[in-house]
Amino acid sequence: QVKFAESGGGSVQPGGSLRLTCVVSGSGGGNCMGWFRQTPGKEREGVAAIVAGGTMTHYADSVKGRFTISRERNILYLQMDSLRPEDTAQYVCVSGSWGQCPTVFRYRGQGTQVTVSA
Repeated sequence: QVKFAESGGGSVQPGGSLRLTCVVSGSGGGNCMGWFRQTPGKEREGVAAIVAGGTMTHYADSVKGRFTISRERNILYLQMDSLRPEDTAQYVCVSGSWGQCPTVFRYRGQGTQVTVSA
Protein backbone atom coordinates (compact mmCIF):
# COMPACT_ATOMS: atom_id res chain seq x y z
CA GLN A 1 0.00 0.00 0.00
CA VAL A 2 1.22 3.48 -0.85
CA LYS A 3 0.06 6.65 0.81
CA PHE A 4 0.59 10.23 -0.24
CA ALA A 5 0.65 13.54 1.59
CA GLU A 6 0.29 16.41 -0.87
CA SER A 7 0.85 20.07 -0.13
CA GLY A 8 1.76 23.34 -1.79
CA GLY A 9 -1.46 24.25 -3.53
CA GLY A 10 -3.04 27.65 -3.19
CA SER A 11 -4.10 30.78 -5.02
CA VAL A 12 -1.72 32.73 -7.22
CA GLN A 13 -1.92 35.43 -9.86
CA PRO A 14 -1.23 34.69 -13.52
CA GLY A 15 2.49 34.52 -14.13
CA GLY A 16 3.17 33.37 -10.60
CA SER A 17 4.72 30.16 -9.30
CA LEU A 18 3.86 27.35 -6.93
CA ARG A 19 5.67 24.19 -5.87
CA LEU A 20 3.64 21.12 -5.09
CA THR A 21 5.08 18.47 -2.79
CA CYS A 22 4.01 14.85 -2.36
CA VAL A 23 5.52 12.80 0.44
CA VAL A 24 5.17 9.10 -0.30
CA SER A 25 5.10 6.28 2.22
CA GLY A 26 4.84 2.57 1.61
CA SER A 27 6.03 0.39 -1.25
CA GLY A 28 4.73 -1.44 -4.27
CA GLY A 29 3.55 1.64 -6.09
CA GLY A 30 5.37 0.96 -9.32
CA ASN A 31 8.27 2.56 -11.18
CA CYS A 32 6.58 5.82 -12.01
CA MET A 33 5.28 8.78 -10.08
CA GLY A 34 3.44 11.75 -11.41
CA TRP A 35 0.68 14.30 -11.22
CA PHE A 36 -2.61 14.58 -12.97
CA ARG A 37 -5.09 17.45 -12.71
CA GLN A 38 -8.80 17.59 -12.89
CA THR A 39 -11.51 20.22 -12.92
CA PRO A 40 -15.26 19.58 -12.69
CA GLY A 41 -16.74 18.75 -16.08
CA LYS A 42 -13.37 18.15 -17.73
CA GLU A 43 -11.38 15.02 -18.44
CA ARG A 44 -8.47 14.11 -16.21
CA GLU A 45 -5.24 15.46 -17.71
CA GLY A 46 -1.87 13.87 -17.08
CA VAL A 47 0.48 16.72 -16.25
CA ALA A 48 3.89 15.17 -15.64
CA ALA A 49 5.56 11.88 -14.77
CA ILE A 50 8.99 10.74 -13.68
CA VAL A 51 10.48 7.29 -13.67
CA ALA A 52 12.15 5.73 -10.62
CA GLY A 53 15.69 7.05 -10.49
CA GLY A 54 14.63 10.25 -12.20
CA THR A 55 16.28 9.47 -15.54
CA MET A 56 13.18 10.05 -17.64
CA THR A 57 10.36 12.55 -17.44
CA HIS A 58 7.25 13.24 -19.46
CA TYR A 59 5.11 16.36 -19.68
CA ALA A 60 1.80 17.30 -21.18
CA ASP A 61 2.24 19.72 -24.08
CA SER A 62 0.20 22.27 -22.18
CA VAL A 63 2.82 22.55 -19.42
CA LYS A 64 6.11 21.92 -21.24
CA GLY A 65 8.66 24.60 -20.49
CA ARG A 66 6.66 25.86 -17.50
CA PHE A 67 6.43 22.89 -15.12
CA THR A 68 9.26 20.74 -13.79
CA ILE A 69 8.82 17.41 -12.06
CA SER A 70 11.50 16.01 -9.79
CA ARG A 71 11.88 13.53 -7.00
CA GLU A 72 14.18 13.14 -4.04
CA ARG A 73 13.97 9.81 -2.26
CA ASN A 74 10.33 9.53 -1.20
CA ILE A 75 9.33 13.10 -2.08
CA LEU A 76 7.86 14.14 -5.40
CA TYR A 77 7.85 17.77 -6.49
CA LEU A 78 6.10 19.74 -9.19
CA GLN A 79 7.54 23.20 -9.76
CA MET A 80 4.97 25.27 -11.61
CA ASP A 81 6.08 28.57 -13.15
CA SER A 82 4.38 31.08 -15.45
CA LEU A 83 1.02 29.87 -14.21
CA ARG A 84 -2.06 30.59 -16.29
CA PRO A 85 -5.75 30.66 -15.37
CA GLU A 86 -6.23 27.43 -17.34
CA ASP A 87 -3.86 25.69 -14.91
CA THR A 88 -6.53 26.00 -12.23
CA ALA A 89 -7.39 22.47 -11.09
CA GLN A 90 -7.12 19.83 -8.40
CA TYR A 91 -3.63 18.35 -8.70
CA VAL A 92 -3.29 14.73 -7.63
CA CYS A 93 -0.12 12.76 -6.91
CA VAL A 94 -0.07 9.18 -8.22
CA SER A 95 2.15 6.15 -8.66
CA GLY A 96 2.01 3.43 -11.25
CA SER A 97 3.84 2.00 -14.25
CA TRP A 98 5.99 4.04 -16.60
CA GLY A 99 4.16 4.45 -19.88
CA GLN A 100 0.76 4.62 -18.23
CA CYS A 101 1.29 6.90 -15.25
CA PRO A 102 -0.03 9.47 -14.46
CA THR A 103 -3.38 9.03 -16.16
CA VAL A 104 -3.50 5.33 -15.26
CA PHE A 105 -2.25 4.63 -11.78
CA ARG A 106 -2.15 2.16 -8.92
CA TYR A 107 -2.40 4.58 -6.04
CA ARG A 108 -3.39 8.20 -5.74
CA GLY A 109 -3.46 10.96 -3.18
CA GLN A 110 -6.38 13.20 -2.27
CA GLY A 111 -5.09 16.14 -4.23
CA THR A 112 -4.29 19.78 -3.64
CA GLN A 113 -6.14 22.70 -5.21
CA VAL A 114 -4.36 25.22 -7.42
CA THR A 115 -6.20 28.40 -8.39
CA VAL A 116 -4.76 30.94 -10.80
CA SER A 117 -6.66 34.20 -11.07
CA ALA A 118 -6.01 37.93 -11.21
